[in-house]
Amino acid sequence: MRSLKLLICIITILLLGQPSASGQELSGVTPPGANPDAFAVPQPAETVQAKQERRSTAWTLSYPLGQHIESTVDTALYNYQRIALPAMYSDAMATTGNLGSEALNMIYFERPAYTPFFFDRALSMWLPTLAGQKFYNVYTPMTLLAYNFGGNRDNHTDRLTAQFGGNVNQRIGIDAFIDYLYSKGCYASQSSKDILYGANVYYTGHRYEMQVLYNAFNFLNKENGGITDDLYITDPAVLQGGDDHIEAQSIPVNLNNAYTRLIGARFFTTQAYKLGFWKEEVVNDTLTRDVYVPVTKFIYSLDYENRHHRFKNSNASEASEFFTNTYLSAAGTDDNTYYWHLANTLGVELVEGFQKWAKFGLSAYATYQIRKYTQTTAGDHYQGAQPDPDMLTPLPPGIDIAPKTTQNLLWIGGRLEKTRGSILKYYADAKFGILGESAGEIDVNGKIETNFKLFGDTVSLRANGAFSNLAPSWLLKQYISNHFVWQNDFGKIRRFRVGGELVIPWTHTTLSANFESTQNLVYFNEEALPAQYSGTVGVFAARLHQEFHFGIWNWNNTVTYQASTNQDILPLPSLAIYSNMYLGFKAFKVLTLQIGVDCNYFTRYRGVMYQPATTAFHVQKKEEAIKVGNFPLINAYVTAKLYKVRFFILWSHVNQGWFTKEYFSMPHYPIDPRRLQFGLSVDFAN
Repeated sequence: MRSLKLLICIITILLLGQPSASGQELSGVTPPGANPDAFAVPQPAETVQAKQERRSTAWTLSYPLGQHIESTVDTALYNYQRIALPAMYSDAMATTGNLGSEALNMIYFERPAYTPFFFDRALSMWLPTLAGQKFYNVYTPMTLLAYNFGGNRDNHTDRLTAQFGGNVNQRIGIDAFIDYLYSKGCYASQSSKDILYGANVYYTGHRYEMQVLYNAFNFLNKENGGITDDLYITDPAVLQGGDDHIEAQSIPVNLNNAYTRLIGARFFTTQAYKLGFWKEEVVNDTLTRDVYVPVTKFIYSLDYENRHHRFKNSNASEASEFFTNTYLSAAGTDDNTYYWHLANTLGVELVEGFQKWAKFGLSAYATYQIRKYTQTTAGDHYQGAQPDPDMLTPLPPGIDIAPKTTQNLLWIGGRLEKTRGSILKYYADAKFGILGESAGEIDVNGKIETNFKLFGDTVSLRANGAFSNLAPSWLLKQYISNHFVWQNDFGKIRRFRVGGELVIPWTHTTLSANFESTQNLVYFNEEALPAQYSGTVGVFAARLHQEFHFGIWNWNNTVTYQASTNQDILPLPSLAIYSNMYLGFKAFKVLTLQIGVDCNYFTRYRGVMYQPATTAFHVQKKEEAIKVGNFPLINAYVTAKLYKVRFFILWSHVNQGWFTKEYFSMPHYPIDPRRLQFGLSVDFAN
């Protein structure tokens, strides 16, 4: 109740206020009905030009050389409410249920690849990344503050995020962010308490430039192992002597004293010295200026990353029923796995566009990386007290896993790219491993985009392709913990991917298709152990995004079709649909409103299972497989934007129990029941 009162007070204060001129300039969006030039004072041409150069921009960095990738400030209104629902982060999501908890995207071509530390894959949609951390060059300092909340005392969710960007001058900027999430969850022993934070600093001079970023996170998620019987959702009367009502928090779960903690940090810096020349550039008929044109860049990048995964369970009796094997301690589980890497990259780049004939950029580099793994040992569990061997599962024969391992890897690579021009843009990356675990690795990918006029509008056509031959990570080959032990001799994974996209603006249509063929695919099998399939698995996907608009009425739809050649190894829903029907209009000339209903739906398929001890999603036994899907998740919402304020009211899962009670995104993990949620985001101009 206090949170709701606070939200109402903040909205009231902001509604009574007036936007400042600096606030209008912050995100580059002019308030409706305002003329940005109505009160403009005539200024000298050089002043106008300088202001244009200082317009707000944002970018992210490519790895490993740190080239700029153009980005935007996130102040969009459309579908702002979807951030409150983990099941809506994708059109088909397998999730343990709570915001900030483990999940796997079932749209295959949106799924992240395994990193050297496979534990973070299940939380990847929440974690900070190099590709997602933005740098801002803003004429007016910006601060974005957001607060989302919902639920009652027993299942409430609170999420506070803040982001700052500001410039010391035209060449130096500082950015920072923090994201704090605390959610009790709608089911027992499901709470999550997560914090992410980071900062960026950059300097972009004529000859020298430097960019530094740091991010860190600390996730604490309780693991309940799913509900004990799906009938508590589908037909509780069978288990309760005829009583058809049960509170979600009262449903028994498999684990009540278990949690996963994932901690990590990353530091990345890239520096470049540019050789070039000065030339005179015409501003208008009377003014000129000198500009520096870089020809060659000499680049040095440093990348440091660390990870720590911990799984702890203090209830031994629950563990004996839930886990098949116990190798190190029958009294309880406290698994700890550590990883860090340090990479140094030296590169040289021929800069695109320094002369008219230089139509593309070309770069080459070498990267040397050290990786260090540290794993659980028996002493971590019983701490000097010898375990009773009669209570433990014997280790599989031939197991000999070192508690610490160090790897040395060396790659050489290059990039060809054309980022300028309206007709044709492209890039091609190639990387080859020549030392250690990376020896013999190949990773090649590229993309090409063209735009052309058709029926008076610009159509975009994009194509992409990739080929890789990469070794699985060391932890997928050798791992030891209290409940899982494996030692595998996996070969390299070979992938070939090709795809394309067509965007037709005047019909509001986007068509895309992708195909991937994988040999030696590594997956988690029925026993939740990593296994390698020696054959070839193919995946084809086609997607149609179509928007319909008639006055204030809008209906947007995304339909994705997927086909896997081996559902035993790689199960996927055949069809996933997202539909959003809403009224979009402006009230009182200043208030932008979106009032509507949206829906996720995916067809029934053999769902993946979740193993909390390793945060791994694995396939089921074919003869015992539980299917999920074939139910719509419907939400009603109102989102609004007034000047620099966005807010939403969301009534999620309004159709609970209407069509079916089998609202599971994966076996034994139902999605959240119906509830009311709120969100507020303020774009402050400093």
